[in-house]
Amino acid sequence: MKTIIVPVDFSEQSEYALKVAASLARKQKAEILVLHMLELNEAMITSSEGFHPEQTVFLLKLAEKRLGEFLNKAYLKGIKITPVIKHFKVFGEVNDIAEKHNADMIIMGSHGSDGLKEIFVGSNAEKVVRYSEIPVLVVKSELPDFKIDDFVFACNFKSESLSAFQKAREFASKLGAKLHMVYINTPGDDFLSTQDAYEKINKYLEMAGAGQEVTIYNDYSVEKGVLNFSESIHADLIGIPTHGRKGLSHFFMGSIGEDITNHSKVPVITFKI
Repeated sequence: MKTIIVPVDFSEQSEYALKVAASLARKQKAEILVLHMLELNEAMITSSEGFHPEQTVFLLKLAEKRLGEFLNKAYLKGIKITPVIKHFKVFGEVNDIAEKHNADMIIMGSHGSDGLKEIFVGSNAEKVVRYSEIPVLVVKSELPDFKIDDFVFACNFKSESLSAFQKAREFASKLGAKLHMVYINTPGDDFLSTQDAYEKINKYLEMAGAGQEVTIYNDYSVEKGVLNFSESIHADLIGIPTHGRKGLSHFFMGSIGEDITNHSKVPVITFKI
């Protein structure tokens, strides 16, 4: 892991994300790109009426000063930090920055149980997830020494999630974490017998070319199953696949991915399918 992107809005939650990034960067000897997006829109920047270029320059300088103060933290000492300021919020740009700098992951902060809709302004984190080609880690609380020993990866064991699984395996390997794969078996039309479930899992692992232990966990819903299983093994992180621009709402079905992210007590990381 060489480069981590952390979008910040100077909130307490974005500092949680920055602290996690600092912990990972120190262990992985990685650089942190700290990204701040101004509220300016393109019309304000280019318009010759009612808004002057010097005002744009003033606001940019103000943002640079505030960002510099925000980054003046003891826990960042010794880590290479590169501040990046964008004129206005275009979330596709986050992925452009990631590609330009060959970034490995994005870390963002959340306000907790209110979930993605309360991250920054609107549903900005979900927008980043939709555009991002690299993993996005959502952090909801202060984790001074972020260490991943047990990492849960939950998916539907369909071929579409194979690429996400491979990324999760690589991520776990980089951090020296134990990967726990789980299949959530729920009542109703999706219920599988133990034999059928293992046949599905074995077929998936054969396609992945992986020898990986998988737990079949029974619960009333996929969301509850993922959260309860993760809690039962004291997981440090939950990983889920996402369909990119379709967002978290298309993980498994309905809004399960978003619900898991909103209600999880531990950080959640998404991997693009």
